[in-house]
Amino acid sequence: MSALNFQSHKTQLIGTALAASLATAGLLSAYQGYTKRAKRRHLDNEIKRSLTAHDFGQNDDIRELEFEQQSNTSNLRQGPEYSEELIREQLARNYAFFGDEGMAKVRQGTVVVVGCGGVGSWAAVMLARSGVSNIRLVDFDYVTLSSLNRHATAGFKDVGTPKVKCIEKTLKEICRWVEVDSRIDIWRKEEGGLLLEDADWVIDAIDNIQTKVDLLKYCHDNNIKVFSSMGASAKCDPTRIQISDISHTIYDPLARAVRRRLRLLGVSSGIPVVYSTEVPGEVKLLPLPEEEFQKGPVKELGVFDDFRVRILPVLGPLPSIFGLNIATYIICELAGKPILNPLPIKHRKKLYERLYRDLLHREIKLAGAQINKLPIDEDDVALIFEDLYRGRSVVPPHDVPSRPTLVRWDPARPLSTENCVVFDFADAEKHTKACYGLDESVPTRPEDLWGDEVSKVVKRRAEEARTVRDWVM
Repeated sequence: MSALNFQSHKTQLIGTALAASLATAGLLSAYQGYTKRAKRRHLDNEIKRSLTAHDFGQNDDIRELEFEQQSNTSNLRQGPEYSEELIREQLARNYAFFGDEGMAKVRQGTVVVVGCGGVGSWAAVMLARSGVSNIRLVDFDYVTLSSLNRHATAGFKDVGTPKVKCIEKTLKEICRWVEVDSRIDIWRKEEGGLLLEDADWVIDAIDNIQTKVDLLKYCHDNNIKVFSSMGASAKCDPTRIQISDISHTIYDPLARAVRRRLRLLGVSSGIPVVYSTEVPGEVKLLPLPEEEFQKGPVKELGVFDDFRVRILPVLGPLPSIFGLNIATYIICELAGKPILNPLPIKHRKKLYERLYRDLLHREIKLAGAQINKLPIDEDDVALIFEDLYRGRSVVPPHDVPSRPTLVRWDPARPLSTENCVVFDFADAEKHTKACYGLDESVPTRPEDLWGDEVSKVVKRRAEEARTVRDWVM
């Protein structure tokens, strides 16, 4: 009987101890919750008092002054210090993903965003929300009504104000600890190092082709990590957007122009980009205002001749997706958990390998002897197929071949990037049979077989190939 009483008493003691422990834990949790709520209320009250103190009314001139004061970094830092505890709570989900060590690297990172429109603004916002504490914004442009369909931070009241100041104001509202250095300026290669100083990463979100190329070349030559945005205009399919090396981009007119100019400057790869494989459809371009022509050579200012990028049709969500891709890539890099294998367009490398093998087989037939290696390689094959012939057959109506094939144009001349064209398979067979003289008949001149129109295209592409060769060598 006494043994039963002892067990009952022991059970009661254990139950009492557990209840006390739970009660203590509950009190501690409640106290911590109360402390956090008190801090938040105090912080909110300070912010409201600061805003009330600067409430100047709705007059446009005074509103401009108010904007400048709110954008001023020192004014935005007034009030209680935003404690480390609150910062870690705000970034709790990021800490859960990257851990303390990874987030320490992210928070110490410095990123320069060059171009603060539809792409750059979204990248900047997500960098700040993810913990990057040092952000420099570079853009000379101002918010317009047409910016509001794609800009991450601009509202109606921001129209007419600098894009960088608009973003700075929002970043400081989201993350009180972030250091924002906003520069109403344009990046120039002559003084490029000043705006890129201390950068761990540079984001190229520029819509001017020549400036974009200059920035990428500068970063490449000075070992500055740079991520570039290609063209989001005139596209609508988010499933086609991907991250790739600049050398692997296809179907993107802006990427093609940038890639070709960089190759002429000796930069063929090593720059990550976000782009879309969606072929731009038929779109109506807005007329270019006369004042735009006064700003410089128009053909250097847009993806298509005679048009600036900014007047191309843009579906608002697409630039934001580009910006979010950029921010994600850079945050993972800073944290030491890089995206190791961004998914390139499927089977592209295999296509180049197949084109090379097929060309080698035809050259062996032409030589009548074994050939182990061609005078061009798979990179040259990609140049011919993607850059020179835009993935299309040389034969009108220049459709995308169902089975693309590379063939030496003039059998009497050595194989080179200048003397190699793209056919569909059936046309390649026709060309080989007629021009190579493999059936012991008199070879037909390519110009006679295909006519003047095709011959002119081949000559233009050969000249482009020579330009690339001369610059690279």
